[in-house]
Amino acid sequence: MYELEEELQNRRYQEIEKLIEWKKLNEARKAAVSLIQDTPEDPYAYALLGRVSLYQDEYEQALHWVSESLRHDPENELAWFVQCNTYYTMEKWKAALESIAEAQRIDPYEPHYFFLLANIYNKTSKYAEARDLLLKALEISPENALYLANLSYNEALLRNFSESKMLANQALRLEVESELVYMYLAWSAERRNDYDDYLVMLKNAIRLDPDDKQIRKEYMEGLQKTYKVFKFLLFPSNLMKKMKPWQILLGWITLWIIFRPLMIAFLILYYATYWITRLLVHVKLFGWNFRR
Repeated sequence: MYELEEELQNRRYQEIEKLIEWKKLNEARKAAVSLIQDTPEDPYAYALLGRVSLYQDEYEQALHWVSESLRHDPENELAWFVQCNTYYTMEKWKAALESIAEAQRIDPYEPHYFFLLANIYNKTSKYAEARDLLLKALEISPENALYLANLSYNEALLRNFSESKMLANQALRLEVESELVYMYLAWSAERRNDYDDYLVMLKNAIRLDPDDKQIRKEYMEGLQKTYKVFKFLLFPSNLMKKMKPWQILLGWITLWIIFRPLMIAFLILYYATYWITRLLVHVKLFGWNFRR
């Protein structure tokens, strides 16, 4: 009898996970709530509801249900996984780092934690450390296209452009139906100043998930860069990608002292062009509807 009940419970877990995978989140939420009502002491049920809440961008609810799960089982792996991703998505870096450290103690072979850590390190310009973390993730999951795409981006940040391109091709051989993979490959191409490839990757990302706000924002910015005048004004930015931080700082100070009127004129022209091309892209995609 106990084995039958356990099998039925596992089947309900799988049904909820499938609904999440299919992005039928309202149905997944109802199923998770029903599961909790039937088994109020089950920590995995609470963790599943937390996961649904995370995907629905209801972060405080996600943390609430995770805490309920951990109250019943302090070492529930799914609950820690959801909590780490929630803090990361909320950009609460300190809380994310603390949560990841505890999660890795409980589940040291989960590669996604290395992926999250690498992204946090990249945000603080610790590119070499981030690369080491991504390599650890790939040791555990060597054919994960998302990790390869992120490593491609990381190599581009380190200005290893040939290695970045090779890793991008490798990621695409493994996965062509993931908007996240295309997003990282778009960022990688943009860092390599390969704007044609950048736009192709963004087109694929928005094709797979046209409602994602970040993808839509990135795609609009990518379309802006197709305008020749805007591309011309990006030349200094592209040049700076090949320079070290101290060289950039010294260059800006020198130019500001010697060519201050020209620098002011350039900045005015840059921002005017930015907003004009942004308007043109919006009108091209949505017409004159500015509520989108």
